[in-house]
Amino acid sequence: MTVIDVQNLVKSYGDTQAVRGVSFAIEAGEVFCLLGPNGAGKTTTVEIIEGHRVPTAGSVSVLGRDPGKGERGLRDRIGVVLQEPSLSQDLTVGELLEMHARWYSRSRPIDELIALVELDASRNTRAGTLSGGQRRRLDLALALVGDPDVLFLDEPTTGFDPHARRQAWTTIRSLCDLGKTVVLTTHYMDEAQHLADRVAVMVAGEIVAIGPPESIAGRDEQPTEIRFVLPEGVGTDDLPLLLSATVEERDGHVLIATADGVAAIHTLSGWALEHDLPLAQLSLSQPTLEDIYLALTAGDHEEALR
Repeated sequence: MTVIDVQNLVKSYGDTQAVRGVSFAIEAGEVFCLLGPNGAGKTTTVEIIEGHRVPTAGSVSVLGRDPGKGERGLRDRIGVVLQEPSLSQDLTVGELLEMHARWYSRSRPIDELIALVELDASRNTRAGTLSGGQRRRLDLALALVGDPDVLFLDEPTTGFDPHARRQAWTTIRSLCDLGKTVVLTTHYMDEAQHLADRVAVMVAGEIVAIGPPESIAGRDEQPTEIRFVLPEGVGTDDLPLLLSATVEERDGHVLIATADGVAAIHTLSGWALEHDLPLAQLSLSQPTLEDIYLALTAGDHEEALR
């Protein structure tokens, strides 16, 4: 089922178009991640979907309703983690959750939420004295208190230590297993890679690429790179013939780019074993999601996509 449908979305501020003809659809249970540099229009796009801004043109549907109308029935089914939320500093974690729970027609048990975000020891701690990571955990709990069908997460793990980030990822994925839909914005490429079913990259108000993290913008078709250091006295001319590959030497390292990484590494390892040669610092990799993102957002996107 399509939960969010965005068609030809435009948002203008005077002569400036912040969002220019953006279209996409998000299915139930999907984690959809918007990536883009500051000023790309992703925050404006998300705020329109949340109902906090009105589009200049185009249409948006969330759970079959227009979010711009501000209907209570829709807001009751949406949870939001803002990048910089405003909370009462004097209320405790438990008090804030209990207060927010009263705003919804249905709510999750407070004890369950506190355990979910690992704030058990801070239940009676005032919000103003929480650390940055604890504040973000509280933000996530507040977004979940109404048991939403759609969850908007804006930089949800900022300030988290590695363990807390992994725990948050597990929590988010478990929500999707229950049929919840998540719209995520993040600057952490590993977070997008781990969580997102699909990624959309925005540049200058437009979506320039959209798809699964593994294949967006032809990522899965990019050459495999093999790197290693040759033993002393052995040069690149001594390497075995590698079909459809380029071989060069950079700063003492051999760099091989090939469309068939499996065949190339098989040939190389066989040659090295046959001649009893070590291939120090041997590594095999394909472009990461961050590599693709940087290419898409470097200067004019049309040049980046060529």
